[in-house]
Amino acid sequence: MPRGRLAWLTGAISTLLLVASTLFWCLLLFPLALLKLLLPFAAVRRRIDPLLNGIATAWVSCHSCWFERIQREPWDVQGNTGLRYADWYLVNCNHQSWVDIFVLQATLNRRIPLLKFFLKQQLIYVPVIGLAWWALDFPFMKRHGKADLRRNPALGRQDQEAARRACEKFSLVPTSVMIFAEGTRFSEAKRDAQGAPYRHLLKPKAGGMAVALNAMGARFRSMIDVTIAYPDGAPSFWDLACGRAGAVRVRMRQLPVPQAFCEADYSRDKAFRAEFHHWLGQQWQAKDEEIEALTARDAATPRS
Repeated sequence: MPRGRLAWLTGAISTLLLVASTLFWCLLLFPLALLKLLLPFAAVRRRIDPLLNGIATAWVSCHSCWFERIQREPWDVQGNTGLRYADWYLVNCNHQSWVDIFVLQATLNRRIPLLKFFLKQQLIYVPVIGLAWWALDFPFMKRHGKADLRRNPALGRQDQEAARRACEKFSLVPTSVMIFAEGTRFSEAKRDAQGAPYRHLLKPKAGGMAVALNAMGARFRSMIDVTIAYPDGAPSFWDLACGRAGAVRVRMRQLPVPQAFCEADYSRDKAFRAEFHHWLGQQWQAKDEEIEALTARDAATPRS
């Protein structure tokens, strides 16, 4: 593991390579995105979207190869086999760090279509990469607070409609819809403030997933349930860039998408909402126990 000045130098090189790679691939991405903007027809999208996704996949391959190569410990990944690149998937994962995104990209790249994340509206203003997310049809959500939603319930329906429109675009070409059901990165303070009944997770938010299933559930081959555990503690991006992310353990399993979930209306059907929350809660309990097992195994093993 790089230490001291060597770690700092590794981090600086990693960051520069990521920036250079991003600029290079975006130069190829933006002209095609402009063409799609000028010709907003389904037939055009079916031809251009695979090219845009291919460029983004190449970008992911570049930085994933480098980040994995500089880590001292190989990542322990299980369950990312038996997948199909030319199909649709819903991917659900716990969220602890920005590193989660790089781990997901590296472990699923070229195994399933490009991951499309639900992003906060403010991220569209991030230089270069914000435009790239827009060009790739990443859905931007306003993420209204609970107080705002209580004052104006219509705001929640606006976000649901935005998610539905994005999913309709995804139905044209194979896509992986990525959801962090917790809605934000885990911390013990957030967990305690929520009163969440888990050790390693926040309460899951079901709305985004339910909208995605309702909009294009019939397209999804399966839901990929991903659990990421960091036995040495959740690393920052700088830790990853310096080659000191520590142990990374990833477990994946494919779950069938219940047909009823693709047809019911989450916003209007109270019985369905209760059923959906119970289904997701069962997954979350199993995920919490899995994270405990993956991290406790290291705690019981003395380090050399």
